[in-house]
Amino acid sequence: MNGSTVSIDHVSKRFGDFVALDDICFTIKQGEFFSLLGPSGCGKTTLLRIIAGFDFPDEGAVLFDDKNVEKLPANKRESNTVFQNYALFPHLTVYENVAFPLRLKKVDKKTVDEKVRKYLHLVQLDQHIFKKPNQLSGGQRQRVAIARALINEPKVLLLDEPLSALDAKLRSSLLLDLDALHDKIGITFIFVTHDQSEALAVSDRIAVMNAGHVLQIGTPFEIYESPATQFVAQFIGETNLFESSVVECVPHQTPGKDPDFMVTLNTPALGLQAQLKGDTQATKEEDKNILVTDYEHTDVGQKVCFTIRPEKIRITLEEPDVHGRKDINVFKGVVEEPVYTGFQSKFYVRLENGSIIKVFKQHVNYLDDGPEIQWKDTVYVSWSAEDGYIVEDIDK
Repeated sequence: MNGSTVSIDHVSKRFGDFVALDDICFTIKQGEFFSLLGPSGCGKTTLLRIIAGFDFPDEGAVLFDDKNVEKLPANKRESNTVFQNYALFPHLTVYENVAFPLRLKKVDKKTVDEKVRKYLHLVQLDQHIFKKPNQLSGGQRQRVAIARALINEPKVLLLDEPLSALDAKLRSSLLLDLDALHDKIGITFIFVTHDQSEALAVSDRIAVMNAGHVLQIGTPFEIYESPATQFVAQFIGETNLFESSVVECVPHQTPGKDPDFMVTLNTPALGLQAQLKGDTQATKEEDKNILVTDYEHTDVGQKVCFTIRPEKIRITLEEPDVHGRKDINVFKGVVEEPVYTGFQSKFYVRLENGSIIKVFKQHVNYLDDGPEIQWKDTVYVSWSAEDGYIVEDIDK
């Protein structure tokens, strides 16, 4: 099987006065595992249904390999859909559920048998072939639905939140199976989910959606490390986000890396930077400034958002030794709330001006973990200018 390239060409969809999709335009590459990610009501399922042929756009077109399929019904497109509720026939066996699409096409009995067994083996259900759906676990029923969708050998497999009805552990296991299945068969997967951890784990690329718009398309690394908007920064993982204004932007060169800019931001919400030993007293206005590197020039006075992921921040009981480096941002605060989660601890630190900043501390090695930080401890939080990120679009 070979996948198709799927192009969404300026697609819009309205339901009365509600705009579900507003001029959506992007291309999904052949054989790609592509995720549509966003909160409930953002338009991702509507877009999937338009790709599948269950709904039709008010404007724009959908193309499979540059062929406009807008007028084709679902059963005439080279795609099949896996739904979150499985949609299996309860009175039929696993075998007959998977065989059903071929029975409709009046495929000969020998070919049906060969293909059913092939795809049930592919989803690891050989031992359950003659069971009814009510004799299977939720994960097994979803595998049956996937096998039934694949037996027509579509070029595009559409997955509409297929894991949402499963418990967390089973979701994680089936997600890895989906990824492995994609690698084996090589067709185009379009995966709808509201769970950012699922999308990050398996996708080649992700489209983050909100309120009928695509806000950013990129690899999981790009989406997480370089969010394009305030919404993306907050929706993908956890982050600290502060409104800022640009004070200075100068060319900067880090050895071994591409040239970039060192940007000085005035960030009132962070308060005063800690005065380290040996530092000269700066003015309060200067102390509010933080440093961040950026690959684009930013205009002085421009309003931006500054984001720093909690795991990028170091938390210590002692003043950090920055060795004279000017690109380390350091603030002093008090631990408002420590939360132990097993593999890491989360700290909510109240800075001297009253703002809260989140810090995640990974538990790498028990013996080397150092003194335990506890509730109400005075601490220092610090991070490199390279670990922060400027979000230029402030969502309203």
